[in-house]
Amino acid sequence: MTSSIEVLSEDLPLLGEQGKDPLEAVARQLLVEIGEDPEREGLRDTPARYARWWREFTQYDPGSVDTLFETTASGNLVGVSGISVWSLCEHHLLPFSCRFTIGYLPQQKMLGLSKFARIAHQHAHKLQSQEQLSQQIADEVERLTGSPDVAVIGRGEHLCMAMRGIRTPATMTTAVWRGALKDSALRSELIALTSDSNR
Repeated sequence: MTSSIEVLSEDLPLLGEQGKDPLEAVARQLLVEIGEDPEREGLRDTPARYARWWREFTQYDPGSVDTLFETTASGNLVGVSGISVWSLCEHHLLPFSCRFTIGYLPQQKMLGLSKFARIAHQHAHKLQSQEQLSQQIADEVERLTGSPDVAVIGRGEHLCMAMRGIRTPATMTTAVWRGALKDSALRSELIALTSDSNR
């Protein structure tokens, strides 16, 4: 017996050849499966919008993330906070929003201020978990700056919890502490410096 998913997947290359995004067929099939009529007035253009949104989100270009400056302030704590991103839960394909604080101790090179937000967006625009996203941001800051002393704190609200299952909003906090920023005094300093932006 052939499932509707198998039938749909057989149609995708043909739709691609006809100039339509294969995601439009996915959206039409989704509407049918949940009992909707994709031909009704309010839904007629929804498959095309759905396809455009997925392409726009997953093909997001953050621009340059590697602008570095010489610094004489090596070893002084730098904290950037209030960086808001949207991502997609890889377990349920539902959105989550997250606010990040990033801290590091520069070593000869400082990362341009806007690059922290660009790095966060670069890794947020795909299927993710908050834990993974926090680690990937830390990895990128460490790679670009050459500093092993990096911290990333994320505070996220997940629609996969608020809209399904327990259906209760909650804030999830993740923290990555590396190098000298594992030290409790530096942790406290970073949290104190950036606490107003994380409320």
